[in-house]
Amino acid sequence: MKLMKVAMIALPIMAAAAPALAERAYSPQEQKNKEIVLDFYQKALNDKDFDAASKYLGKYVQHNPLAADGPEGLRGFLEYLKKNYPQSKSEIKRVMVDGDFVILRVHNIRQPGDRGSAIVDIFRVEDNKIEEHWDSVQPIPEKSMNNNTMF
Repeated sequence: MKLMKVAMIALPIMAAAAPALAERAYSPQEQKNKEIVLDFYQKALNDKDFDAASKYLGKYVQHNPLAADGPEGLRGFLEYLKKNYPQSKSEIKRVMVDGDFVILRVHNIRQPGDRGSAIVDIFRVEDNKIEEHWDSVQPIPEKSMNNNTMF
């Protein structure tokens, strides 16, 4: 009887919360923004091909204080990666889109055998061009204080 009362209380609450837990459908422009960022990311960070990636760049305002602004700043970073970390790879673990913003959760490994870093990359897309970029990088520790993954 007690279980039935709990179920009768919990069921309406869970039903009301279900829409908040479901991933919403993206608008056509949000879907386009997602495709732009994913293709850009592959060409830039994994292929390290500035010429192929640059077709997606607008002004490209860089909010990382350690990176130079604009397309030329990205070109310099990709040259640095090619020279110092030619085997670096970034695996996108999650993609979220909200209007003009595309947010990526990424596992980056600069050298084979490294644990790598957990990265959040945020891109603002306007008129089908990437106009701004923010990121936050967190090294993956050898030991975790919990049993949760970073991804």
